[in-house]
Amino acid sequence: MVTDQGDRASAADGGPVRHIPVMLAEVLEALDPAPGKVVLDGTFGAGGYTSAILDRGADVIALDRDPTAIAAGRPMAAAAGGRLKLIHSRFSELADHAPDGGLDGIVLDIGVSSMQIDEAERGFSFQKQGPLDMRMSGAGVSAADVVNRAKVSDLIRIFGFLGEEKQAGGIARAIEKRRAGAPFETTRDLANLIETVTPRKAKDKIHPATRVFQALRIFVNDELGELANALFAAERVLKPGGRLVVVTFHSLEDRIVKTFFQDRSGKAGGSRHLPLVTARDATFTPVGKPMVAASEEESSRNPRARSAKLRAGIRTEARSPGNDLSIFNLPELASLARLGG
Repeated sequence: MVTDQGDRASAADGGPVRHIPVMLAEVLEALDPAPGKVVLDGTFGAGGYTSAILDRGADVIALDRDPTAIAAGRPMAAAAGGRLKLIHSRFSELADHAPDGGLDGIVLDIGVSSMQIDEAERGFSFQKQGPLDMRMSGAGVSAADVVNRAKVSDLIRIFGFLGEEKQAGGIARAIEKRRAGAPFETTRDLANLIETVTPRKAKDKIHPATRVFQALRIFVNDELGELANALFAAERVLKPGGRLVVVTFHSLEDRIVKTFFQDRSGKAGGSRHLPLVTARDATFTPVGKPMVAASEEESSRNPRARSAKLRAGIRTEARSPGNDLSIFNLPELASLARLGG
């Protein structure tokens, strides 16, 4: 969950929330939490959304793949008097934690949390010296594994697609040459190498390593696959009338959410590249505008909100058509399992 710095007192947790989530007012309006409802927060983070939902009277099931976030949320759960259930889990597995009667709402705030970025030992930021890690769960394949073991062709695809890096080829070949003598171990180590390939110009607003680090983070945590599967899971467990609210911070993520809601709108689909898809009953109807961006006031106060986009839908009674990842047209990238060990 990408958040802004700040303190917010909550009647539910009995203390301050260290971070204020992006587009909180817009999320609450779209989600419509109320007493008697059960809402799942798939990206608990620092608990900003969860706290606000509890304040509105709804019960919350909160998930996070980061065990440190779950541990930090224990006092909030204790103060909530049984209305908050914290679970260490990926949000793609949210269907495993939904009550038998279904959910009244689901909110997903996609991306890395500011807390993770601020912790040098997590290895998310090249602005802090730390191990080249980037794993949200702390387990599995790390960014160092990818950089030191992936084929050059795989690195080019990862940097090019997930980071939209124009110099992906040159950076990948430079990595291959350097790692032959010594493996990459730290964030600054990799960032310095990238800067030699694509030197920073005075007019550049972002560091040359930004896109590569973004690509590695998305790849290591399978963020696009997680999001796609979470959307399918949400469709299965929301009650008729239940609401799905998703906040994204990157064009690739927003494209997946937009595609999902369009596919579930009940309208015939297709393009000049794909055959016409027969219209079917809509499983979601839109909440307000198809997309809502953060306000100018919030964006000026919190730079992290500038790229935020919110999309939301209300579940109908129509039967789910099932999971079909092909609708997202995601590329085939290197196998994470093959890069481990």
